[in-house]
Amino acid sequence: RKALYRYSPRYRHFSAYERAVFAPESHTEILMISTTQQPLFKKHYGTPSKRFHLLPPGIAPDRRAPANASELRVAARARFASEFKLQSGDLLLVQIGSDFMRKGLDRSIEAMASLPEPLKRRTRLVALGADDPAPFMSQAARLGVGERVFMPGGRKDVPDFLLAADLLLHPARHENTGTVLLEALVAGLPVLASAACGYAHYITDADAGSVVGEPFHQSTMNDTLAAMLSTPDALTCWQHNALVFANSADLYSLPERATDVIVGKRG
Repeated sequence: RKALYRYSPRYRHFSAYERAVFAPESHTEILMISTTQQPLFKKHYGTPSKRFHLLPPGIAPDRRAPANASELRVAARARFASEFKLQSGDLLLVQIGSDFMRKGLDRSIEAMASLPEPLKRRTRLVALGADDPAPFMSQAARLGVGERVFMPGGRKDVPDFLLAADLLLHPARHENTGTVLLEALVAGLPVLASAACGYAHYITDADAGSVVGEPFHQSTMNDTLAAMLSTPDALTCWQHNALVFANSADLYSLPERATDVIVGKRG
């Protein structure tokens, strides 16, 4: 922002609120859902580490893949077949979230367009979210994949996409958490994300996909996507690893853990 913004009433108002929470002399306890911004607060305010409490992500347990996930996947892909020109043996990539530029949809389109021709012909990308699709559809057309990229807006059947897809793409430029990464993981969907996502480390921890490091390089994502889609056995392995991790890691108990901190401090 411009330097004059610091003199505005809005800046003074919100900076005072922030200082009241994070100042060293404050008695607040801070509940964090990601460690991404914690170093910034400590740098600018000198907040003691002991006042930060990292909570689990708080994924809804009903997002986990049901026992009949395989049957639901077949049914969802059959339902999506005509809408997204999806044929048997095709690969379905999905990207979920509004604010397409911040989420890196242009990066996903670029990576898809760079795929080897035989692989590209049988790959579809569906981007779900409320944003203007025009500039991204123009990009897809310019890169020769306009007929393989779809942007149907926001959808209520997101869980069906998580079961039907072969890979979630989320190469975000800025993302404090990235809850959709974990929603994909607990549904058994492998992930290709950027390290800018606060929850990207879960993908590495679970060995359920790949993470493109920072600083981001488009060529790295292009190569990574091609490698992931070229190895069906790896996709199957990542899917299995995701489900195992979903059953063993604490991704769900945010309300309980937050309550423990609050009650403990009051006690």
